[in-house]
Amino acid sequence: MRDQDQFWMKQALREAVKGWGTTNPNPLVGAVVVRDGKLIGKGYHIRPGEGHAEVNAIANCGRKKTAGATIYVTLEPCCTYGRTPPCTEAIIKAGITRVVFGCTDPNPQHAGRAVRILEQNGIEVCYPVCEKECRRLNEPFFKWITTGKPYVLLKMAETLDGKIATENGCSQWITGALARKRVQQLRKRADAVMGGAETFRLDHPRFTVRDAHGNTLKTPRRIIVTHHPEQFEQDGFDFVSLDHSEDWDRYLCSLGTEKITTLLIEGGGELAASALAAGAVDRVEFHIAPKILGGRDSRSSVAGTNPGSLSESWHLEDVELRKAGTDLIYSARVKYNTEKDL
Repeated sequence: MRDQDQFWMKQALREAVKGWGTTNPNPLVGAVVVRDGKLIGKGYHIRPGEGHAEVNAIANCGRKKTAGATIYVTLEPCCTYGRTPPCTEAIIKAGITRVVFGCTDPNPQHAGRAVRILEQNGIEVCYPVCEKECRRLNEPFFKWITTGKPYVLLKMAETLDGKIATENGCSQWITGALARKRVQQLRKRADAVMGGAETFRLDHPRFTVRDAHGNTLKTPRRIIVTHHPEQFEQDGFDFVSLDHSEDWDRYLCSLGTEKITTLLIEGGGELAASALAAGAVDRVEFHIAPKILGGRDSRSSVAGTNPGSLSESWHLEDVELRKAGTDLIYSARVKYNTEKDL
């Protein structure tokens, strides 16, 4: 049974990612309905205010009998009225007799409530299944709903020797087409994209989501960090000064109140160093090209003040590696230790 549950939960995860970039501030959720070992319905949450994954999966069953079926859902079903009725109500009405979900709702006001409601109605509940994958899928939502701050991803494109540009700022293009396509996916998921003033001056980035033909599909909130915001004036961009850790904390809190759940930082080196030093970065994703630039004055992916020893480095965990053409994508969670290890 455990192997079957994992198999069907992975199908639910495949459904969930179909909502990439359209569900914010809601989580990505997928569901499949299985009866007698066969898939009879599937669905995912598309956008806020519309049906949740469970409701869509049950509707997708059509005339197929849902009585006695099992529903697999990546996140604990909702149990309260919001813009839509609770999913627990739809599950009970459908006659489903077993609910398997990936991980509990991170909201302490909701966590575990669905389990009690379903069990009180004679429904078997099994969890967690594929918990790591289900939690990883919704790290931005989990952070925002529990802390009120957006999840921060630092993305950098660099050469094998850690350079993001020449001394004069030439940086296009370090990585190949597949890695740049990945950047578009990251922007699609993000509510806001942030860059540094030097990057803005030299590269004139649009920070938009574009299709293969260059057409703009989405424009997230665009933020440029500078020591002198009054020197800039361009429609469609916010110019802010974040000189201290307290500035970062206040600004992230303010973004959270505006339902910004994911912030993507795209460099440059000084901004990356500032965000890491402030403890603002949750995860890094470095796109590493098979190139060696060299040059003592070429620009590094993370700049800032010079460390005195290796104990001042930021440690990374939960490392993921994959290829994008000839480039390597290195993704990891930042571990902020109170005591640095040598």
